Amino acid sequence: MPKLLHLAASPRADSESGAASRVFLDRFRQARPGFDIDEMNLWREHLPEFDGEILQAKYARMAGRAFTDAQRAAFAVAERMAVRLDLAERVLISTPMWNFGIPYKLKHWLDIINQPGLTFRFDAASGYLPLLKDRPTLVILSSGGDFSTGMSRGRTDLATPYLREALRFMGLRDVTFVAIGPTSGPAAHTGAARERAHRRLVEIAARF
Repeated sequence: MPKLLHLAASPRADSESGAASRVFLDRFRQARPGFDIDEMNLWREHLPEFDGEILQAKYARMAGRAFTDAQRAAFAVAERMAVRLDLAERVLISTPMWNFGIPYKLKHWLDIINQPGLTFRFDAASGYLPLLKDRPTLVILSSGGDFSTGMSRGRTDLATPYLREALRFMGLRDVTFVAIGPTSGPAAHTGAARERAHRRLVEIAARF
């Protein structure tokens, strides 16, 4: 059965990004009833600290050295997470913007799976090369401010370019971003932003 992997990066059950993801998934299930939805809540998922044996395993692989038993066991966690992503025909990331970037749990997940031999390789002639096949990927990004036309009150959206580059580095180039903002301020403004984003998500879900 084909699978959509949903990475939920907000710790709030009633978050704007979470509500938007449910709008999208409801329509997606109607359009693609044969798909299995693999939900990964990054606040409930065990994400190992990237130190000790798993860090040593990374450098062993980069140097072409064989793993020790402890390194092999530690690196297997990163392998399982990378495989979980690679098995998905579609990817959905729902996340808030935190301090102009992304929540540390989402960054943590990216740091774990973005490993040599898992999601990229290095070639002396060609440089860094992605190892994952491309697939439709949707990022739902909520923010307190409105970044739709660029900067918001002098603040810069660092989340969108970072996620675009991090996903491209692994091989995911077919990425669509749907912003929800502002999520704070007058109800008329936040309601209009929410409605606009939800409407676009329903349209995307029908053909995703």
